Amino acid sequence: MRMPHPQISHPVVVWDGSEELECVSVIPEAPNVASFCFQSPSGAVFSYVPGQFLTLELPVPGGPLYRTYTISSSPSRPMSISVTVKAQEGSLGTRWMLDNLRPGVRIRASAPAGSFSSQLHPADKYLFISAGSGITPMMSMTTWMFDLGRPADVVFVNCARRPSEIIFRQRLEHMASRFPEIDLKFVVEETDRFLPWTGYQGTFNQLMLGLMAQDYLEREVFCCGPEPFMQAVREALTGLGFDMSRYHQESFHAPVPEAAEDPVEGDVVPDAAAMAEVAFALSGVTQPCAETDTILATARNAGLNIPSGCTFGVCGTCKIRKISGQVHMVHNGGITDEDVEAGYVLACCSHPIGQVEVEA
Repeated sequence: MRMPHPQISHPVVVWDGSEELECVSVIPEAPNVASFCFQSPSGAVFSYVPGQFLTLELPVPGGPLYRTYTISSSPSRPMSISVTVKAQEGSLGTRWMLDNLRPGVRIRASAPAGSFSSQLHPADKYLFISAGSGITPMMSMTTWMFDLGRPADVVFVNCARRPSEIIFRQRLEHMASRFPEIDLKFVVEETDRFLPWTGYQGTFNQLMLGLMAQDYLEREVFCCGPEPFMQAVREALTGLGFDMSRYHQESFHAPVPEAAEDPVEGDVVPDAAAMAEVAFALSGVTQPCAETDTILATARNAGLNIPSGCTFGVCGTCKIRKISGQVHMVHNGGITDEDVEAGYVLACCSHPIGQVEVEA
């Protein structure tokens, strides 16, 4: 008598950042642009929402360098995770990746984070506007919708210097050819020699926006790119009467400083003349500092290394647990209210008030 095969259960393990990532492929995308695909050596799967980012620990000469990159792959394909990077003039981390990161190399990374995602702002209609490598979160969100088989109505605008520098062009055109709900609009500053260009040319502006998406007032807008580009998009939308509460952007550059607001009653503000002290519990080090020094700067002055990325409260790489004491923290979205309630702070934008002890 033939016995039935036993049912074997394989528990699903989700990668949480505690295990190194192994590079399994490097795909050239455009000049000085490549996609790096990673897998978990143990076979753990990746769970995140499209549009989130990874912070990679890059072993550059002179010590590890922490750089934040938006995930360009989609969580609908959970066996691997990819980032697509573009080396700018003078870049250190991205240049190291393009020159040294090859299949088989393992690096450390933090778990996916961030709140720039269409999943967190459900809508029937979207307008994705990007420039250069700012296309990566839009690619992740669009691939997610494509893989679901029922994409929302998306007008996908990407701006590049020339046609040959449009990242993911063929993959996007493939998705758009399958679903008319995905409407592609490319804008280039100049043409490529021997390659005719029949699309939009010039700098993205209000007139182009009106031609690309006449119903832009009805759409949820996501924008990513260099800060001057995003500022131009914000000004264009504001000038057209767009409801900016439906505008979302992703940036790993320092935000434009705004006029200081009057302190809220009861809020403790760091005093430049006052001294403070930070005790680093795990390292057994106590370091004096001024109240206007950040915990991250104080750690470095003590010879300690707290991983950090953006250094102005966006990426969340430097999140640590505060054991005791009071800090003044002004961040830019890199930590959740739940984490704050649980006692966590961002070392890069937290100023110690008096004596503070942290788990580092």
